[in-house]
Amino acid sequence: MTERGSHWLTKAGLRPTRQRLCLAELLVGDGRDRHVTAESLHAAAEAKGEPVSLATVYNTLKTFCDAGLINEISVDGSRSYFDTRLDDHPHFFWEDEGILTDAPAEELRITQLPRLPEGAELSRVDVVIRLKRG
Repeated sequence: MTERGSHWLTKAGLRPTRQRLCLAELLVGDGRDRHVTAESLHAAAEAKGEPVSLATVYNTLKTFCDAGLINEISVDGSRSYFDTRLDDHPHFFWEDEGILTDAPAEELRITQLPRLPEGAELSRVDVVIRLKRG
């Protein structure tokens, strides 16, 4: 196990429990950005021989989101992906395969957003471009 996962957790003020460390290593251990579902992360933990329940994976991903370590990207009402890349960037969602990938941010231009309702504050804009293989 590398130190990257432990550092990632402690810099966010999270206690590095065994299960958090395992999931953190799967998410950021090699330094590459990831788009995972709770189910895919659970399967990866099981493949490593780490006993962790799916409910624990969901709870841990929520904790990581709340700590600002990852972002949740909702692609429909029933499926969310969790992204370790935190800068503003669009995504491609490959509908046929259920895969979320980064899209080139430098090619996206948003020139104006609708006026926000009174009392509302902009939290984030998620751009998900849905694709099918042709």
